[in-house]
Amino acid sequence: MSDLYAEALSTFAALFEEAKQSREVEPNAMTVATADTQGRPSARTVLLKAFDERGFVFYTHLDSHKGRELQANPQAALLFLWRSLREAGIQVRIEGRVEQVADAEADAYFASRPRMSQIGAWASLQSKTLNTREEFDARVAEVEARFDGTDVPRPDGWSGLRVVPDRIEFWYGAQFRLHERWCYEAGAEGRWSKRLLYP
Repeated sequence: MSDLYAEALSTFAALFEEAKQSREVEPNAMTVATADTQGRPSARTVLLKAFDERGFVFYTHLDSHKGRELQANPQAALLFLWRSLREAGIQVRIEGRVEQVADAEADAYFASRPRMSQIGAWASLQSKTLNTREEFDARVAEVEARFDGTDVPRPDGWSGLRVVPDRIEFWYGAQFRLHERWCYEAGAEGRWSKRLLYP
């Protein structure tokens, strides 16, 4: 890991900790932007569940809208917005390729989830058409009965996706839109650089 990449991760970790100590409701909430094979974009908010030098991880059904897009076009952008931090908020933008986490990592995270979240992962056909809420409630009840008295295993097709960054930008908000922006970027050879951007 290069010194500049280590610096970017350390900066993110410090800001993330600051956000967790602030009045932000869900500091690990992040927008995930994807695109299909025709370049049509899509975005939604998910929760960051882990990060280290390998990248930034969230979990989903691989057959969901985002899961299908990321399998066809494994590139994503992440956006954290912490409005309450410092003078006028902080944003962190992360871009990079996407890879699936190892089964053991997904198993360990799934086992740590609340039981009803585990059951919901089995009951939901994520992003598919649902005729009525009662239909979903019935699926939840069926899964609860199926796993009554036993651990709930991770469903096939439910896993983690890791965004491996090649660009990380820190945006420090300021009055009058005189923001400060620092961009860390990996070149074609994987060598990281750091530069200041106009706001």
